Amino acid sequence: MTMTAAAVNTRSGSKIPWLIIICGCLIAALTFGPRSAMGFFQLPMLAEKGWDRTTFGLAMAIQNLCWGLGQPIFGAIADRFGSWRVLTLGAVLYALGLYLMAHADSAGMLHLGGGVLVGLGVAAGSFSIVLAAFARNTNPRNRSIVFGIGTAAGSAGMFIFAPISQGLIDAYGWSDTLVYMSLAMLVIPVLAIPLVGNSRSGKVSQAEIEQTLGQALSEAFGHKSYLLLVSGFFVCGFQVAFITAHFPAYIRDIGIDARYAVIALALIGFFNVIGSLASGVIGQKYSKPHFLAWIYLARSALVTAFLLLPQTPTSVVVFAIIMGLLWLSTVPPTNGLVAIMFGTRHLGMLGGIVFFSHQIGSFLGVWLGGYLYDHFGSYNPVWWLGVILGLFAAAVHWPIKERPVARPAVLAPAE
Repeated sequence: MTMTAAAVNTRSGSKIPWLIIICGCLIAALTFGPRSAMGFFQLPMLAEKGWDRTTFGLAMAIQNLCWGLGQPIFGAIADRFGSWRVLTLGAVLYALGLYLMAHADSAGMLHLGGGVLVGLGVAAGSFSIVLAAFARNTNPRNRSIVFGIGTAAGSAGMFIFAPISQGLIDAYGWSDTLVYMSLAMLVIPVLAIPLVGNSRSGKVSQAEIEQTLGQALSEAFGHKSYLLLVSGFFVCGFQVAFITAHFPAYIRDIGIDARYAVIALALIGFFNVIGSLASGVIGQKYSKPHFLAWIYLARSALVTAFLLLPQTPTSVVVFAIIMGLLWLSTVPPTNGLVAIMFGTRHLGMLGGIVFFSHQIGSFLGVWLGGYLYDHFGSYNPVWWLGVILGLFAAAVHWPIKERPVARPAVLAPAE
C-alpha cells in the first residue's frame, strides 16, 4: 500500500507546477529586491541624519540576524499551518519595517524598523519559504532545477531594484522611496494564494515518514553532513551581505564614480539569475558538495584578484559579472542537499536552520564592515577575512555525503 501511494505521488508530482512557481518567483523577487538595495540608502540617510556607518551597519546586521532567527521558526510554522499565512505575515512585517525606517528619527527606530521588522518580514516572506513550497509540489528529479528558478527570481529582484532604487532616491529622496517599497510589499498576499498548503498537502510529500519536530531536530543535529552544511553556509552570508551593504560606499571610497555602484549591483543581480539557473542544472547532474566547494574557492580567488589588481571602472564591472555568477548559486545545491538528506516533511524548518547560519555570517559581515571601517578607515580587513572564510567553506563542503540519512526504524516491522 505504501509503495503504491508513493508511486502515485511520484507520478502526480512529475509535472512542474508552473502557477505555483511563477507566483513564488514573483514573491521572491519582491522580498529580495528591496533588502538587496539597502546599500543605496546608506550615504543619503547618514548625510541627512548625521549618523556614522556603524549605526547603519548595525541596523543591517540586526536585519540579517532577525532574518536568520526567524527563518527556522517561520519555516516550521509554514510546514504545519501553510505557506500563505506565513507569507502574508511576512508582507505586513516587511511593509511596516520599511515605513518605520523611512521615518526613523533615531538610531533606535532605524534598528527596529530597518533591522528587526524588515528582517522578520524577509524571514517570513523569503525564497526559503517559497522553495519549501516548491519542493513539496515538485518531483525530486526536477527539484534542483526548480530551486534554481526560484533562486534566480530573487536574483532578478536584485537586478530590478538596484536601478529602480537609485532612480527613485534621485527623484524623490531616500525616505519616500522606502515608503513606495513598503506599499509594494502588500501585493504579496495575493501572489501567495496558489502557494496555499503545508507539508501534508504537497503533491509529493505524503509518502514521507512521520516525525515530530523534536525527532527531526535530533536526527539533523546528529548528522555530520548536515552540520558541515550549516557551518559552510555561514560563509556565504558573510560574503554576500558585506558586499550588498557596503559595496556602494566602497566604490566611492576608492574614487570611482557612484554610478558604477548601481551598475555593479545591477550586474550582480542579472548574472546571479544566470548563475542560479545554471547552478540548478549543474546540481541536478553533478556532486552538490563538490560544486559548492568550487563556488567558494572561486569567490576567494575573485576577491583576491579584485583587491590586488588595479581598481578601475572596468575591474568593478568584471568583478560584478563574475561575482553575480557565484552570488546565490550556493542556494539550489544547499537546499537540495537538505531535501535529499531528510525529505520535505520538515524542510522549511531544517532549511531555515541552515539559513540561520547564513544570517549569522551576514550579521558579522555587515556589522564588521561598518565597525572596522570606522576604526581603520578601510574595508580591506573585511575583504581579506572573506577570502579566508571562503577557503574554510570549500574545505568543509568537500566531505559532505549527498545521500538520505539512514533510518533503520523506518524499515523495522511494526509491532
